[in-house]
Amino acid sequence: MLRVEYVHLLLALFMAYAGWRNLREREAWRGAFWLILAALFGTGGAVLEAAHAGHPLPARLAGAAVIVVALIAPKLGHRRPPEATTPAQRTASAGRLGHRLFLPALLIPLVTVGVALGGAKLQWHGWQLFDPVQMTLTGLALACVLALFAAAAVTREAPSLGLLEGRRLLDTMGWAVLLPVLLAALGQVFTRSGVGDAIAQLTTDALPAGSAMACLLAYGLGMVVFTVIMGNAFAAFPVMTAGIGLPLLVQRYGANPATLGALGMLCGYCGTLLTPMAANFNLVPAALLELRSPYGVIRAQVVTALVLLAVNLALMALLVFRH
Repeated sequence: MLRVEYVHLLLALFMAYAGWRNLREREAWRGAFWLILAALFGTGGAVLEAAHAGHPLPARLAGAAVIVVALIAPKLGHRRPPEATTPAQRTASAGRLGHRLFLPALLIPLVTVGVALGGAKLQWHGWQLFDPVQMTLTGLALACVLALFAAAAVTREAPSLGLLEGRRLLDTMGWAVLLPVLLAALGQVFTRSGVGDAIAQLTTDALPAGSAMACLLAYGLGMVVFTVIMGNAFAAFPVMTAGIGLPLLVQRYGANPATLGALGMLCGYCGTLLTPMAANFNLVPAALLELRSPYGVIRAQVVTALVLLAVNLALMALLVFRH
């Protein structure tokens, strides 16, 4: 059975490879950064099992490792590792391959959606192939592995070239590659600390009594605002859903939770386009493209974000209360 733990192990192996390469190149801080992260990703399941069994030491060691990673992160600086191919080689390859270059990229969403929709039905001699827990994430990891080999077949290059380029991109992004994980965890911290309950109380006091549409508008705009503050819709979603989505829209006004959640996340994604807190989306690309302004990507996305937000709010008003 393919489980999400295998995805974490795969990530750990890749980060260990990046750390080993950096140590060989005498990039000690960067090598230590990726090696510690590899250890955290690779042992996360064992740490949780030990904590559930009443053994706190592994969790404390993991917490200490996280602090060490945070202390090392400012020392990484900006680095652009040497490319495995020259611009002339890439231009010649692109001209030779043409649109076939898109096949590996298209394979990723196709396999991921296929696993998400039909993975529960796939069996081998009575064994289910995919664990239903985090099946979409498992499908995404499988799709990336298949895309790597598909890219090697299309370009007639060794799969190791993909590892070299992947490591180069990982080093170029640096600590910002961890932002989605950290911000998603931040959303859980906000929820556990009672921020969602405080939002529910403020919304109840401020909005007109019995106005489902006003509550829906507060939920959609709240997803945007909290995403701008936190930098990630995954961080905003548990806070806004615990504060407004479930207690008010679903339980009080009978909103469809699936429709509300899907469109609410899309509203949050509109906020992602607008915030420098989403550094991995908005600031790192500006650095990679060497734009004059670090906020150039955000400026280019403002109109798109506002139009999409208006469309999402309209869809929410039309669809959320239909069953």
